[in-house]
Amino acid sequence: MNESPGRCVVVGTGRAGAAFSSALAAAGWVVTSVPARPITANTASQKELTELAEQVALADVVLIAVSDTAIETVAAALPGSSALYLHASGASGLDLLAPHQRVGSLHPLMSLPDAETGARRLLDHCTFAIDGDPLLRDIVESLGGQAVEVAPSQRVAYHAAATIAANHLTALCAQIERLAEEVGVPVAAYWSMMSNTLDNVAAGGAADALTGPAARADWVTIRAHLAALPSDDDRRLYRACCAAAARLAGHQVPADIDGP
Repeated sequence: MNESPGRCVVVGTGRAGAAFSSALAAAGWVVTSVPARPITANTASQKELTELAEQVALADVVLIAVSDTAIETVAAALPGSSALYLHASGASGLDLLAPHQRVGSLHPLMSLPDAETGARRLLDHCTFAIDGDPLLRDIVESLGGQAVEVAPSQRVAYHAAATIAANHLTALCAQIERLAEEVGVPVAAYWSMMSNTLDNVAAGGAADALTGPAARADWVTIRAHLAALPSDDDRRLYRACCAAAARLAGHQVPADIDGP
């Protein structure tokens, strides 16, 4: 039987915390999962605090998997030890972990919609943005992932790109769902088209993958699209994406299309 990579205390039992706890346990870590709310709300009992201190004293890694706004509060409340203290934020720096000596950040470049799906994705050759202690690479390796170092000065831009890739794409999917229902076309047909488009981008880059009226500066068709869309919100989103696509193709965008 292979030796365990080590002991990890995961603070936070939400989607990210639960996904990390399951993934680390599956990778052989001895994991203790601790809810963050009693710590942030200052309602933890003396017994709970004593148990937490004992768990942290035995840990090799303490992973804080909470919202960005709670990281500093949780880190300050955790007892000190020789463990490596990590947060799982993509945008935050290591200063939030300042009370502790060994610190780092471990952010999965992956959406974690629920604990089960998230754990599976964390173990499926996931890319992790890391910063800080060298032990981070061993943690990523134990999960079967790929580590990419992101400097503190680039973390916010890195996370902005991740947000565009996940959240903004989801907003576009919501628009497609609405329009597909309105015109009576199965939405799965659009998902297939999107999947093919992502394959094209991965193969040759965004500029080469671009097709459609924006790529060929077909403003007549684009204006017809705008007239057919059912709401101002749909038109604003279409204009923003269409103008960006047209500029990617090297076209000058007419003011009525580039406007609000």
